[in-house]
Amino acid sequence: MRGLARSVCQIRSVVRQQGDKYFRVFETRRNLLLDKAQGCEHKPFSGVQISRYTHSSYVFSKALSVAPAEVSDRVTDVNKAGPLVEYERRIVAGELLDGDLRQLGALRELQRLYEELIENADKCGLDRYAASEKSGRSRWLWSHFMPQSSYAPMKGLYLYGGVGTGKTMLMDLFYGQLPSNWRKKRIHFHDFMLNVHSRLRKHKGVADPLEVVASEISDESILLCLDEFMVTDVADALILNRLFRHLFSNGVILVATSNRAPDKLYEGGLQRDLFLPFIATLQERCVAHEIGSSVDYRKLTSAEQGFYFIGKDLSGLLKAKYQLLIGENKPYPQDVVVVMGRTLKMGFHLVPYRIPCYLITKTG
Repeated sequence: MRGLARSVCQIRSVVRQQGDKYFRVFETRRNLLLDKAQGCEHKPFSGVQISRYTHSSYVFSKALSVAPAEVSDRVTDVNKAGPLVEYERRIVAGELLDGDLRQLGALRELQRLYEELIENADKCGLDRYAASEKSGRSRWLWSHFMPQSSYAPMKGLYLYGGVGTGKTMLMDLFYGQLPSNWRKKRIHFHDFMLNVHSRLRKHKGVADPLEVVASEISDESILLCLDEFMVTDVADALILNRLFRHLFSNGVILVATSNRAPDKLYEGGLQRDLFLPFIATLQERCVAHEIGSSVDYRKLTSAEQGFYFIGKDLSGLLKAKYQLLIGENKPYPQDVVVVMGRTLKMGFHLVPYRIPCYLITKTG
């Protein structure tokens, strides 16, 4: 018995020694990580206090939240994502200028919507693969024999402000953080309406072609991101309310950017009284947020000498700019597809970059 008791005591001693050893190693590694985190330099925003977290991966600006305590509660793991986090990363990497407080307000709204979408992805039917299974079996039956509204559990977002304030950049930043398997679309408002009119022509003769078009769009995209929301055409103005009421009742969530506040849309347009119900619908289903920045970021980059070149004395400057764009490439004539199958004969056509560069010397 004494021998057995002696063996048990020896085993306990060894285990205790090994445990102390591992704990000391853990403490050393933890302190090393803390020292690295405290010693790092991180100044993403001038004049803004920085909050450092115990893990070296968490260095986050307090300017990116409503309250510092809220950030420490919500940023809890390495996999934290969203437009706010990506915005901070790009500033640290030098890809964006130092933080614009006006943009930060818009980013908080985008981050809020991002987190709500992540949390309610199943309720909204954002997963295209899960939604396609439901669509194939029962959507036709429910929509035709048991029609019912299915509004999204959260409101969308309508960002508006002056030109060059970064609205499109913020939308692209938000859109780029969304999961790839979601039913989503990011498109210019003008292109979106062209697509709508094209679909309406295809369904000509149907009792309510707008309902059919809205059903097609919502089947493809539950999250709809429209850039440069600007209503100038009376044909668009007269159908927008019915179109978007169908879309919203199908669960579509709208994120839009615009130069105009919602109540200023289509101001002075023909038969605007028929357009006003759409403004009420938009305000009901979207949170309107003004960026309000006075900075025109376009003028900080490529517009040192202006946007428009008028007069013979500036032809040399225009040629120099064009030569800078094409480099050693040689331009060539080509027919360019504009919209809806129409073509335009270009004297010279060159596509050396992501955005085509055109120099019109003659038309045919």
